[in-house]
Amino acid sequence: MRQDPATTVSPGLTRDAAPPGERPGRQASLDDLGRPLADLTFVVVDLETTGTSAETSEITEIGAVRVRGGEVLAEMSTLVRPSRGIPPMISVLTGITEMMVASAPSEAEVVPTFLEFARGAVLVAHNAPFDLGFLRAAAARCGYPPPAWEHLDTLRIARRIISRDETPDCRLGSLARLFRSTTEPNHRALSDARATVDVLHGLFERLGNLGVHTLEELHDHSARVSPAQRRKRHLADGLPTGPGVYVFRDADGRALYVGTSRSIRSRVRTYFTASEPRTRMAEMVALAERVDAIGCAHTLEAQVRELRLIAENKPPYNRRSRFPERAVYLRLTDEPFPRLSRVRDARQDTTYLGPFGSVREADDAADALLAAVPLRQCSGRLSARRTRPACALADLGRCGAPCDGREDVPAYARHVARAQAAITGDPAPVIAASTRRMDRLSGEGRYEEAGVERDRMVAFVRAAARGQRLAELTRITELVAAAPRADAGWDLAVVRRGRLVSALTVEPGVDPRPWVDAAVASAETVRPQPGPAPCASVAETERIASWLDGAGVRLVRLDGEWSWPAAGAARAARRYAELSHARDEVPLPTARPGTGHRPLR
Repeated sequence: MRQDPATTVSPGLTRDAAPPGERPGRQASLDDLGRPLADLTFVVVDLETTGTSAETSEITEIGAVRVRGGEVLAEMSTLVRPSRGIPPMISVLTGITEMMVASAPSEAEVVPTFLEFARGAVLVAHNAPFDLGFLRAAAARCGYPPPAWEHLDTLRIARRIISRDETPDCRLGSLARLFRSTTEPNHRALSDARATVDVLHGLFERLGNLGVHTLEELHDHSARVSPAQRRKRHLADGLPTGPGVYVFRDADGRALYVGTSRSIRSRVRTYFTASEPRTRMAEMVALAERVDAIGCAHTLEAQVRELRLIAENKPPYNRRSRFPERAVYLRLTDEPFPRLSRVRDARQDTTYLGPFGSVREADDAADALLAAVPLRQCSGRLSARRTRPACALADLGRCGAPCDGREDVPAYARHVARAQAAITGDPAPVIAASTRRMDRLSGEGRYEEAGVERDRMVAFVRAAARGQRLAELTRITELVAAAPRADAGWDLAVVRRGRLVSALTVEPGVDPRPWVDAAVASAETVRPQPGPAPCASVAETERIASWLDGAGVRLVRLDGEWSWPAAGAARAARRYAELSHARDEVPLPTARPGTGHRPLR
């Protein structure tokens, strides 16, 4: 399991203590000015665990590889017997079962061995805070003092030197393919550690081309500020000090990068200092000739304007939200015998599942639904009057064969109703069908196939939760909400059908009611349209939903009803959120519906 920590580590490298045998701050010769990466010993480690929290979960497997100068010196691999059982879904993910660890050594036996194996080396891991957090917690439980490891984080290093054009993300599997690793990661500790070794060596080659050859240079790499960056500090002069959006532009006025901040001037100044660690931002600053700013009433308005500007201008140095039109939906077609259809434009008034970030994710969710509900999978429109031969799915019992007349329109409509209920309400039938298949595959030892089945189920549940959250907010004709500010004032937002249409701030001690009336009167008119997010981008509606879910936010006016099913997909999505093994997975937002009218005080 992997989960990004809430804290950050600078930048891919953290020095917990001085190396053994050296005194901090002391250099005996010119050779001590830097330790060449080629001369250092690294221990690349990967863990499999019973969960994501080092406090409540335990290690089930350790894999480690000791390398120096590109050569493997030794390897260590062992299963670890936890004190509590392994959750079934974790067994599906890793393939490690309770039977496998029943005779394995305990944590108290394994920890001393690993500490000796890693002695004197620089530790390396992909998402190092996760692995080191578990190792430190295990050492503490075994009575050892907290180990002072110098370590590298290949995930954080990769995020700074690998471009989006080379790989869509910096997960271990993606980087292993990029650097043509001889070992494919498979959620087992030693295999993942071996793959991380190849990734580490690939990153070192990239760093060498950038003039980084020592551990100290790697530590300081992202803190460098070129003279060209310093010379452009004047671009921040005269910018607003309040919240808003800033746009870096080149000599031709083309938008290079769009960002948002609570203080525009302070944020823009950081691009010309050592506090900006991203290499790509240094490239952007080198091209920039001016910075435009748009002042906003509060952070929500700034975030929404940022999304709109990114979608409109598609600046090359923004990685997210550039192409909202590429979202993928699954649509139940409007015909006598509906089927699932993958579409980009979700404007028709019918049932949709999504949006999805990729075609593959949409196909996974479709497979999960089709395995639970026997909708037809053939293409083309079927007539209730004319028949045609059935395909093999009918003989396999996965389709009722309306094509050859075995099911009429009313009988087939029952399947459609079940699919609609799973998409717009309770996904329990899909979860139950997927769970039965996962249990069967796990019992047969086919863990990789069970993992694929799990991914399909999670894709469906996440999409259903997202769609239900969007649908309920976009049905509201008008909503006025207020968020308390630190100075006892209020941030007001008017939302119509999921679109931010007006934003104001109310100063402390001022009666907010006239300001609410003014915000509503000056708000943008939004016409109702069909579709899951018809009046704004999905990203904008989700950003508004997250803001409404913030601490202290109050509903001032609500034209309509805002609620979603108690047995809907949101609860299931939170339950299965941690099943993803992606090391940089973004957790699902928690949904907290507002159903009452609370006046401002």
